[in-house]
Amino acid sequence: MASSATRDVIIGIDAGTSVIKAVAFARDGRQLGDFAIPNSYTTSPGGRVEQDMNRTWSDTVAALRGLAAAWPDLSRRVAAIAVTGQGDGTWLIDADGQPVAPALLWLDSRAAGLVESFRSGERNAAHYRRTGSGLNACQQGPQLAWFQAHDAETLVRAGTVFHCKDWLYFKLTGQRATDPSEAAFSCGDFRGRCFDDEAARLIGISESTRLFPDVVDGVVTTHALTAPAAAETGLPEGVPVSLGYVDVICNALGGGLYDPSPDVGCTIIGSTGMHMRLATSADDVKLNAEATGYTMPFPAPGHYAQMQSTMAATLNIDWLLDVARGVLAMEGIARSRNDLIRRLDERVLAATAGELLYHPFISDAGERGPFVSHEASAQLIGLRTRHGYWDLMRAVMEGLAFAARDCYAAMGSLPTEIRLTGGAARSRALGTILGAVLGSTIRVCRREEAGASGAAMIAAVATGLYPDMMDCAEEWVRPYLDEPQPPDAVLADRYAQLFPAYVEARLAARPVWKQLAAQRAGANHV
Repeated sequence: MASSATRDVIIGIDAGTSVIKAVAFARDGRQLGDFAIPNSYTTSPGGRVEQDMNRTWSDTVAALRGLAAAWPDLSRRVAAIAVTGQGDGTWLIDADGQPVAPALLWLDSRAAGLVESFRSGERNAAHYRRTGSGLNACQQGPQLAWFQAHDAETLVRAGTVFHCKDWLYFKLTGQRATDPSEAAFSCGDFRGRCFDDEAARLIGISESTRLFPDVVDGVVTTHALTAPAAAETGLPEGVPVSLGYVDVICNALGGGLYDPSPDVGCTIIGSTGMHMRLATSADDVKLNAEATGYTMPFPAPGHYAQMQSTMAATLNIDWLLDVARGVLAMEGIARSRNDLIRRLDERVLAATAGELLYHPFISDAGERGPFVSHEASAQLIGLRTRHGYWDLMRAVMEGLAFAARDCYAAMGSLPTEIRLTGGAARSRALGTILGAVLGSTIRVCRREEAGASGAAMIAAVATGLYPDMMDCAEEWVRPYLDEPQPPDAVLADRYAQLFPAYVEARLAARPVWKQLAAQRAGANHV
């Protein structure tokens, strides 16, 4: 790297569920380097999934220092810092800025009973119309309702409620804030891009609204890195810090959702699946009869991202890979998932299309898009003795693609082009199947760190490097999009005929899921 003191580097922090990353970008969007620290959280009975807040900060500091160690003149060159992170969840601090309890993650399902009761009541529709987001146990609003009902003392000691990235922004700048996206879908009015007292009243948490922080739009406002944060991170005091939007919005921004072309969607295939369309005004937002999905302000004037999220995406593939690894281990053969993935595309594409139906609801938390069911579970339909391992793997990938179509259908018409990003975006088989199921052209985003990139784009606009987000996207995103891959017409016709059976089967299975869940609950109490 050059030894010039020119400040020409933006650092994007992405504090995800799996890893916490610090990524350095040049002013034109080129990725210069990155450093990652594995994230850590705990699970316990009752659907509890928690994370140590102080450790999250110390891991973020370690990631920043690791990045600086690899790029020794980073401190002299950093022009801005931006932070995003895992969404939903509840991170509470007191008046002195200290955590009052471990953070509840988006994986935490202790509020599931409250949500199920609320969703069956008369207030649910009114709440959905305000927030544009279907209520589920992942969200901060229901989690605060759980605290009010079961651990009110913790809320008494709390002064502010954050999400993950908000906590890190507080540690970096001393500002108690959240962004428009998390404010709106947590307990807000998506049209006003803010928290909303009526939404809070509807779910019974009016007494907790005192905990909500200010809403700060990182596209137009930054705060300075404090002296204590500078001392811990080794970065210069006073450098501007931008509060990014929630990670899925930053991933969509970095992955190409913001585009002048009409009818573009963005699908993120990671541990979870996220499927998004861009609404160019509040009136363009399409709400659905089941009151599911999310509506989030987008970091561009007047724009909103609508999304439907499936709880498990690559977790389904990992499960089937681990089945094979377990069989091999019985014979003393050790193989990693990466070992088995190497020829996965070739073998999956050689298997016959549409032989089986698979519903990819394998998460213990059930499903949240395009329907909400805490009892939902994965299932294979159509098995015969002729079917082998690769038929099962193809069915799993087809199930992920059908789930994506189910989600897009809940938001309106299917996009003509999908920008594909996330850990599984490089799978040729998955891209081929997804394009055919959706009948859409696929463009893979080769940006390695789309989330950190999206956050850095927000800082780039906030600090005046670009006049607006569209100019920034032209330079930061378009060069990283692969050539368009049109759908296979024959395959698309086969899947179009099969999709209604996929939907009919998931609807028919709902009472069976409830019976299985009741049986499991009874067995656990024997």
